[in-house]
Amino acid sequence: MDRLPAALERAGNEQSWAVADAISRVLKNSEELHSWRRHLLSACMKGLVAVYSSTKDESKREVERFMLLRLEDLLSVVEDVDPDDWCSLVKTGLKYRYRDETFLKMLNIAIQLLYKKESSLSQ
Repeated sequence: MDRLPAALERAGNEQSWAVADAISRVLKNSEELHSWRRHLLSACMKGLVAVYSSTKDESKREVERFMLLRLEDLLSVVEDVDPDDWCSLVKTGLKYRYRDETFLKMLNIAIQLLYKKESSLSQ
């Protein structure tokens, strides 16, 4: 379980995300759930940065869309984001996907979620 977030950072790991979902269901009413989701959020951001940095071709677009949806879901339940992960995602995403509608929609949603008054990034 400790190595799973690192495995999730690699693109194309849908099976690992299925395992992560199963672990999240097991931890549903646990105190560890929030920490687990933070690890998943960090892994998702790092995975997207890796996808954006490694390729400009269309072959990874489905993986990218899957991870963007996953990121949006995680951001809706985890409001405290590692600032370094967030900065890296925004910079790399804008560098390589500044014209991509799906990325820009996710970025807009993420900004709304993260920069509300209660958020750690808005302080």
